[in-house]
This record gives sequence, C-alpha cells and structure tokens, in this order.
Amino acid sequence: MKPLADSEGFYIYLDDYLAHLSLERGLSKNTLSSYSGDIQNFLKFLEKKGLTDLSQVKSAQISEWLHVSRLSGTSPRTNARRLSSIRGFFDFLVREGKIKASPCSLIKGPRLGLTLPYALTVEEVTNLLSAPDTKTPMGIRDKAILELAYATGLRATELCGLQTGQIDFSMGFVRVKGKGGRERIVPIGKVAMDALEEYLVKARPVFLKGKQSPIVFLSKKGGAITRQRFWQILRMYAERAGIKRKVSPHTLRHSFATHLLKGGADLRTVQILLGHQNIVTTQIYTHIDVEHLRDTHRRYHPRG
Repeated sequence: MKPLADSEGFYIYLDDYLAHLSLERGLSKNTLSSYSGDIQNFLKFLEKKGLTDLSQVKSAQISEWLHVSRLSGTSPRTNARRLSSIRGFFDFLVREGKIKASPCSLIKGPRLGLTLPYALTVEEVTNLLSAPDTKTPMGIRDKAILELAYATGLRATELCGLQTGQIDFSMGFVRVKGKGGRERIVPIGKVAMDALEEYLVKARPVFLKGKQSPIVFLSKKGGAITRQRFWQILRMYAERAGIKRKVSPHTLRHSFATHLLKGGADLRTVQILLGHQNIVTTQIYTHIDVEHLRDTHRRYHPRG
C-alpha cells in the first residue's frame, strides 16, 4: 500500500490501528477511546507543526509534545499512558510497512512512583452499604449495586453492563467478560445475592415500566446505568455514610481485594477474581496494609 503523506492519512492509519486493537486484541470501547484520544492529540500537534508525513516524525517531536503536555498540567502517569499509546501506534506502522523505524524507540517514559490503591476500612464499607434507603425502589437498586460491587470487585464498566443471563442464582456466581474479552467467574456471596434478588423482584420492574431489557441495573428511564451515574451514586452514599475521603468505583474494587488478602486469601485467587492477566498487577495490594503484615510477621515468625 502506498504511504499517505497528508493529514488525512494520519486518521486513516489511526482507524486501521483502532480496528486492529478491537478485532485482534479484543480491547474494550473505553480502552480504545483512551488510545484514540491520545493519538489524535498527538496528530493535531503534528498538524500545527506543519508535519504531514508520519515517516518524517522524529523523537524530538514526541519529546516536545510530552513536554508541552506536562507544562499544561498533565500528570506523569497520564503522560506515560500517552507515550504508551503513541508507541503502540508507531509499532503498528512499522509492522505494516508504513515506516521503517519507530521514533519512540529512544524515548523513556516519565518516572512513576508506586501508587498504592486506596481501600476503605471494613467499618467504612459497612456504613456505606447501609446508607441507601431500602424503602424506595431507588434505594433498593442502589443497595444492590453497592453490595455487588464490594462482594465481587467488578469494574464499573462490568457492573453497568451486567446482564441477567450472566448471573447464576442457583450456584451464586456471576460470569464476567473483562478486559481483552477474558471471561472469569466470581462468587457473589449471600448478603449481596439477597440484596440483588430483592432488587430484581421489588425494584427492577418499576424501572422497566413493562418493557424488556437484559441489563441488570437500570436507570429511571429504563436504560442501563452509566459509569458516570454510578460514580454519583457512590459519592452520594459515601458522603451520607460520613466518609471524608474521595470514594470511586475503583475504591470498592481495591477494598474487595485488600480485605480478601487481609483475611488470608492467596494472591493467585485474588488475581483470578479481579481478572488481572498478570499477577504483578495484583501484587500492588500486598503493599497496602503494612501494619497487618508486621503484625502477622510478629505473630508467626520464630524471631518476630
């Protein structure tokens, strides 16, 4: 294929790359959206520089783009993600024979310190899950989604897109398709299952208004709850529960993993439940509860 040396060609290549990520690597819409946004940001930067041939892009332009991004207030972590997006894009162009070498090969990403996930205490979780008013359909729904989030550690996207056919009520587990299309089975637990069944019987029909939908958690209008709405629900109840720190859907996921490990679960099991492809991703949770680790060492080591 003849290389395209104009700004229109930039976006043709981008479409090809996104199609590759979607079809061959099975990445989610949210991940594809992040990659697309990062790469488009870079391509617009090149256009402003008057550069219309990707084969002429040098490491200096990429470094300058990252520098401008940093000066605008972009965090090192976001810049690292942006570089990763661009690196993948140029690697794809090399494989496709559009360019001879990647201009990213000599660029090192920004240094990132270890960011420990923030987890709620068990008491905070208890207060949070008790906050919804279960005398109303909305409160019953909110109670169910919060209980399920903490009981399973599902991602916000997985929760909001959950369908009734993914839940096995007799066995008490949910079947989830996570990042990269990887499927996993996660136990729900009795408390969360009771809250979920109450929602399905008492509240969900109110939101359905006689219509049909495979989606479990519905909005007032009968559509799927969005991730943004789930964030709002969680923050509202966190405030009501007296939790001063910022709480996000990922906070519940972190709390799920942290409390499992603190209770004695092994790292491999937690990795499977979270849907992490690499156990190194899960190992960050071993850094969280230092006092618990010290206490365990004192109690069980011969010279503790």
